Amino acid sequence: MRIIVDAMGGDNAPEAPVEGALQAIKEYGVDVVLVGRGEDILEVLHKAGVSELPAGLSITHADQVVEVCDNPATAFKEKKDSSLTVGLNLLKNGEGDAFVSAGSTGALLSGATLLVKRIKGIRRAAMAPVVPTGGGGAVLVDCGATAEGTPEFLLQFAFMGSYYAERVLGRPEPKVGLLNIGAEPSKGTELQKETYKLLMKAKEAGRIDFVGNVEAREAVEGAVDVIVADGYSGNIFLKAIEGAGLFLSKEIKKVFMRDLKGKIAALLVKDGLRDFKRLLDANEVGGTALVGISKPVIKAHGSSNGYAIKNAIRQAMEFKRSAIIEDIMDNVEYMRLPVRSAAIDESEG
Repeated sequence: MRIIVDAMGGDNAPEAPVEGALQAIKEYGVDVVLVGRGEDILEVLHKAGVSELPAGLSITHADQVVEVCDNPATAFKEKKDSSLTVGLNLLKNGEGDAFVSAGSTGALLSGATLLVKRIKGIRRAAMAPVVPTGGGGAVLVDCGATAEGTPEFLLQFAFMGSYYAERVLGRPEPKVGLLNIGAEPSKGTELQKETYKLLMKAKEAGRIDFVGNVEAREAVEGAVDVIVADGYSGNIFLKAIEGAGLFLSKEIKKVFMRDLKGKIAALLVKDGLRDFKRLLDANEVGGTALVGISKPVIKAHGSSNGYAIKNAIRQAMEFKRSAIIEDIMDNVEYMRLPVRSAAIDESEG
């Protein structure tokens, strides 16, 4: 398998992408293409004590870099020789199996949509991170790719999130919930009410296991495997979880560091504390999958270190192997309005 990595994207580029690529090649036996300024990449390799390119690593030169100040909607067009644009074109042309970037989210989403293209029939691509929950994690879809959604968008998000949870998280018949302010069908805005009806029809047709509306509290407790939301609500939900995690980590540290008894207690439970920290660490996940794009694209966090990039590469490999894209292609007709019933399908077959 060959993974294309944007070597110039992110706050810690090119050091983090290069370091992550070296770790991934060693640990996973994967081939990696680093895209970016060749001299900068070689300098990082030299500092790491690598005088010759190791087996499995190659470099594709790209002079330009998409910066934070660039217009995300047009950056990939205006900077045709950027690491992001060149990398996406490599993916489009079949010169790699997946693309990983810690660069601009907006530019990556725009570039993936217009260069690599959405799956035919999918109205909007979505960002689908795995968020920590009491159920061992849940797919949140969408978390910010499309701020203003429609019922059809959310219907498609539910299907794509369900396939991701089943294929990548290993959840057979994953439970799908619609993020809302209450469990009753009458709760929420018109968007949630209309989406609820569509998801119920999909459930009745046997396409997804929709369990109804889910409040944020129940979602965090692990009530569902897939949390469906418009990008606006999903992003607030995601940032709230991240903020709560940081707050709790700091407060727990204060408790244990307050006095000698606390420090002794910390030593006794250090393994549990380490596991808790890892549960909330975005570097452990690696990145966020862009579902709905015709080829695997992973958005790594902008502040990713080498370890996070390595995990993003692993996630890209899992995405490619999972056949989620094929699942979506095979079932996209059921994600359009109106949802067709199983009985109709059988009568036509």
